[in-house]
Amino acid sequence: MSKLTLQELEKTLWDAADILRGELNAAVYKDYIFGLMFLKRMNDQFSLERDTKKDEFVSQGMELEEVEMLLEEPTMYETFFVPPAARWDKLRNLTLNIGPELDKAFKSIEDEPKNAELIGVLTTANYNDKERVPDKKLSQLLLLFDKHNLAYENLENPDVLGDAYQYLIKQFADDGGTKGGEFYTPREVVKVLVNILKPQEGDRIYDPTVGSGGMLIESMHYIKEHGGNERNVSLFGQEINLSTWAICKMNMLFHFARGADIRKGDTIRNPMHTEGGVLKTFDIILANPPFSLKNWGVEEAESDPYNRFSYGIPPKSYGDLGFVSHMVASLNQKGKLGTVVPHGVLFRGGSEGKIRKGYLKDDLIEAVIGLPSNVFYGTSIPAALIIINKNKPIDRRNKVLMIDASQGFIKDGNKNRLRKEDIEKIVKTSNRFKEIEKYSTVVELDTIKENDYNLNISRYVDISEDEEIINVEAVLTEIKEIKERYQITEQKLNSYLKELGMEEI
Repeated sequence: MSKLTLQELEKTLWDAADILRGELNAAVYKDYIFGLMFLKRMNDQFSLERDTKKDEFVSQGMELEEVEMLLEEPTMYETFFVPPAARWDKLRNLTLNIGPELDKAFKSIEDEPKNAELIGVLTTANYNDKERVPDKKLSQLLLLFDKHNLAYENLENPDVLGDAYQYLIKQFADDGGTKGGEFYTPREVVKVLVNILKPQEGDRIYDPTVGSGGMLIESMHYIKEHGGNERNVSLFGQEINLSTWAICKMNMLFHFARGADIRKGDTIRNPMHTEGGVLKTFDIILANPPFSLKNWGVEEAESDPYNRFSYGIPPKSYGDLGFVSHMVASLNQKGKLGTVVPHGVLFRGGSEGKIRKGYLKDDLIEAVIGLPSNVFYGTSIPAALIIINKNKPIDRRNKVLMIDASQGFIKDGNKNRLRKEDIEKIVKTSNRFKEIEKYSTVVELDTIKENDYNLNISRYVDISEDEEIINVEAVLTEIKEIKERYQITEQKLNSYLKELGMEEI
């Protein structure tokens, strides 16, 4: 039997989206497809393990009745246990009241103590909503997923499920418009951040606005690609949106990151990753916080028990540096972070200027990178990356690398996208910490101080084209030659007109 390829699974997932598209927008229907895909994968893996154990017990001479009883013990299984109410054989042929049965199935999985890791993950979507997902649609989805065996052993390679999941997340972001930015950061931007921060085996990696988990997954990929064991890493994240949190949890499981500690909640008002009453600290932090969030938690920041705002409290209407302050406080003494910010953070005054000045005086900021406009979902404005390093190499101390990468992109539908060469140029420039004409410059802290701690990239990197020097004498000579040619041509034309008996011009 041939194994399932990524292309085949992507087509199935796209077909699933087609079934629901039109009835719902992508921000809603993604939850139903992710849930059913996870349920099918869970069932196929469970069935494989169950059949293997059944054969083992029978071969040992055990009675079939006794074997069947043993196989209903959750402790017999290495991973998750699928209760009878959630088994695919029971669900796939349903034609009526499918929604209530699916809701019962997901609840039964979460109620099983063996599956404690899944509590709250599978019951975020309401399948018993006939307005949104009538029985006919659910029946079509069940039949569609029934075509494939999603047990890991039936996949062309171990990454098929995870890659397909990432593919679907991107498609939903494309379809979701402004909503797409709430759970998805373009992978090209994620690659830039990860390749600059260079996570290593054994690191503790954290994303305080984790979305669907793309930055944590890309960190695992980077470690694997550079010869490390991507399982030997500790992943942490927090997400305020319940549906997105559930997607992230499933994403981690599809990528074999079962130990990832992904929490629900508001990172500013209620940070969940603490120990002994203080914030946990991390080696690597990556994030794409919501741009200029207004109701971000300024009141709580004024009495913050974790001392995250020692550099100052951001303004009520701009929460960008609130998230950055949380990240800085969550870095260990050798830690590095990379985060996406709107450009206003780089030059606005007031409390933001005070915070920026504090970061610079403490020599935390290593690089500022300007990205092209219209790269992110939910906004067309250009954004920047700030790289903060609590343990700068000696040759980078009291300096900030400024990169203007705003011109390096390709049009991709209604968005702009970084190409492979654009990503490589940003990363190489950052790694080398070197100046490139009209692209990057290394700025001394004293120079930034003279500019009142303003980090506006255009102040330091001039990408304007040099004006062409005009040789006035040559231009006048050329004009004179044109006039002379015109006069000769006019004389010839008048001669022809005269021969024809016509009036001269």
